[in-house]
Amino acid sequence: MKTRKLGQNGPTVSAIGFGAMSITGFFGPTDDKTSQACMSAAVDHGIDFFDTADIYGSGSSETQIGQFLRETGANIKIATKAGIQTQPVRQFNNSKDYLTASLDASFECLGVDYVDLFYIHRREADRPIEEVVETFQSLIKQGRIGGYGLSEVSPTTLRRAHAVHPCMAVQNEYSLWTRMPDLGMIRTCAELGVAFVPFSPLARGMLTDSPAKRVNMVEPDLRINNPRFMEPNLSDNLAMIAPFQTWAADNGMTTSAAALAWVLSRGEHLIPIPATRTSDHLMQWIGASEIILSVDQLAEIDTILPAGWAYGDRYSVSQYVGPETYC
Repeated sequence: MKTRKLGQNGPTVSAIGFGAMSITGFFGPTDDKTSQACMSAAVDHGIDFFDTADIYGSGSSETQIGQFLRETGANIKIATKAGIQTQPVRQFNNSKDYLTASLDASFECLGVDYVDLFYIHRREADRPIEEVVETFQSLIKQGRIGGYGLSEVSPTTLRRAHAVHPCMAVQNEYSLWTRMPDLGMIRTCAELGVAFVPFSPLARGMLTDSPAKRVNMVEPDLRINNPRFMEPNLSDNLAMIAPFQTWAADNGMTTSAAALAWVLSRGEHLIPIPATRTSDHLMQWIGASEIILSVDQLAEIDTILPAGWAYGDRYSVSQYVGPETYC
């Protein structure tokens, strides 16, 4: 596994991270044994950057990672997120008190007293980002976090935050079928020395040899009501992906490895975090950091899956609450 820098002054981590949302059963049923085996396989193959959040399985993702650390003593870098308050009603809360209490709760689940990266999961629109960064500064000075991150924000928000204290990472959705970050965020991160962490780099299970099927989707899977996974969009998207699957096979790659290699090719500051819940799924893309796509191969991919090819928006109207838009 190759490595990359987590921000200008952050630690060196595996070029591909482990997205720990799926081990909660969010994208299909799983169990503790399967989840623990998946994390073990990730570490065995060089992944040392785990990404989680306090709301993933209402803390169960962090608890699973905590159990894994206790049982294996693995040396990994941990990123977690907070800022989405679910009780008494769902809302975004970036206040100092709430973020500090959330971090304490995450420490309890993880069994640690320090995380390398702490994100706001969503920005609270009415709270100045400068105030939020001051909270992060305090946590950094206390030695509780190594750095801070922002999730689903705009380049302008990043610039304002970074001016107060250097940001370590920005996490946005990015893949062959979701490319808004190409219109400013990836470039801004490169300019400022901030890592860009793409989540869902495999299009929520679509850019694989066996794309996701609606029949296997059960609550709370957000894909059930996602426009790209509803007909007729789903069939149209599958038809678009089929030639890419063939291209990947013809070039000696799995579909997911080819899709992940494309993400990695977009800049040395990109550290994608595919979410997986089984070792078998992980093995389909684990070698992607070793794949160097040629200029000709990149051009062929662009012909097969040009920017904007996906049918349907990445979120429904009800799901599109919180992410900042800027184009």
